[in-house]
Amino acid sequence: MGLYEDKRKRTHTPEGYELLTHESGHLEYDFHWHLGYYWSKFLAELRDNKRFMGVKCPECGWVYMPPRQTCGKCYVEMNEWVEVGPEGTLEGFTIVRFPYIDANNGGMKQVPFTSIWVTLDGANTRMMHFCNVYDEKELEVGMRMRAVWSENRTGSIHDVAYFEIVK
Repeated sequence: MGLYEDKRKRTHTPEGYELLTHESGHLEYDFHWHLGYYWSKFLAELRDNKRFMGVKCPECGWVYMPPRQTCGKCYVEMNEWVEVGPEGTLEGFTIVRFPYIDANNGGMKQVPFTSIWVTLDGANTRMMHFCNVYDEKELEVGMRMRAVWSENRTGSIHDVAYFEIVK
């Protein structure tokens, strides 16, 4: 029956409809899509120069990282690129201990893992990534974090392997 099984062994809804099950089987998708100017530049900088680039609003001065074309406050186009990070401030975190299917590879996600929100130095927005600490007693909102780069960078957000605590 798959990963999740109805322990109550119900076969019908209270209204009498049959509870249906669908087995997806194994599917593979080959796909490619254009990332556009902003994400292409952002990911190329991660891959080639091991640096984070954001864009700065010409009106309010906010720096968006990850970059975007239009300021969310002023609604103007942003074209000024600025380097931010690689260190920043931990804004929030959650430690995931329940396995689920990883959308990156179709296999089960290895647990535990720590998902974090970090605002890089020089940026006004935060990004989501991973941390190498799996004990919530060692993490505290407001602490300093630093990017650790992957050995083999390919032009994806995974070119940053994880963030670690700055000691």
